[in-house]
Amino acid sequence: MLTRIDHIGIACHDLDTTVEFYRATYGFEVFHTEVNEEQGVREAMLKINETSDGGASYLQLLEPTREDSAVGKWLAKNGEGVHHIAFGTADVDADSEDIRSKGVRVLYDEPRHGSMGSRITFLHPKDCHGVLTELVTSAPVESPEH
Repeated sequence: MLTRIDHIGIACHDLDTTVEFYRATYGFEVFHTEVNEEQGVREAMLKINETSDGGASYLQLLEPTREDSAVGKWLAKNGEGVHHIAFGTADVDADSEDIRSKGVRVLYDEPRHGSMGSRITFLHPKDCHGVLTELVTSAPVESPEH
């Protein structure tokens, strides 16, 4: 079952400039950065708030590291802006199969590695009213040692 909006992905030409805009304008700070070689992006996760299921909601800023990446191609065609919306789920495998059984195309046969150790898959935008939709199972949160 989908439990929250995990993040909204925003494609940008210059990650550092875009991070500074969100910091200066809204006061959002970078929670995590990484380069995902498989997806060809450099990203920054800006935490917006905690959620009741123990997760959080983020803005994910995405700068392509190569022109032939999915985000690079999208950015060349559409310019900067909202790239996708991601919903959090406790079980990306089960929820993606359930959604697939309803006739929605799931873009990966098996979930892949996502930000901060998560597992992800995407749903085809043509089956989701023009919105590229991501399903995310966050990595387990390590409890502090007592």
